[in-house]
Amino acid sequence: MTDTDTLLAGRARDGNRAAFEELVRRTARLVYAHLVLATGDPDRAEDLAQETYLKAFAAVRGLKDPAIFRPWLLSIARNVATDAARKATRIKRTAPAVSLVAAGDVPAAGPPPDEAAEGDEQRREVLAALRGLPEEYRVPLTLRYIAGADPAAIGSQLGLSNGSVRGYLHRGLKLLRDRLPPEYGE
Repeated sequence: MTDTDTLLAGRARDGNRAAFEELVRRTARLVYAHLVLATGDPDRAEDLAQETYLKAFAAVRGLKDPAIFRPWLLSIARNVATDAARKATRIKRTAPAVSLVAAGDVPAAGPPPDEAAEGDEQRREVLAALRGLPEEYRVPLTLRYIAGADPAAIGSQLGLSNGSVRGYLHRGLKLLRDRLPPEYGE
């Protein structure tokens, strides 16, 4: 975390909303990438990221050390993802609601079910392989290929030089390719 981030976190803790908004802009991709890894669902990760920032905003006054803002924020994101998973488990246990619309009456949106299932399976396999990588490779790869960050943005998120980021991405991709079936290609 940079000195500027520490100053912003201190200001946010003191009630400065603009400072907190700037921290959100600086950490949004990192939180999103963390939540995509946790959930495996990019859409769900967006919702959980918003919930993370709402909880962080409500609790920022209790932040004791502004220098640990990012780890503090990621712990909130981890807790939000855990709570969401528990809630989803409880919802699955309840009886399904009866739909008044026949399934044939609603046109299907998207690819045919077999293609969608195959895509979902590949996505799960890639995310599982990504989760199995050491953190030093997992986080930059997630930021680059899931959150869409460029190497400069990844470097600023993780406090790394551009060359280090490129090295981690290169070695991480090689490790990831080694863990995936050859038909997944590039």
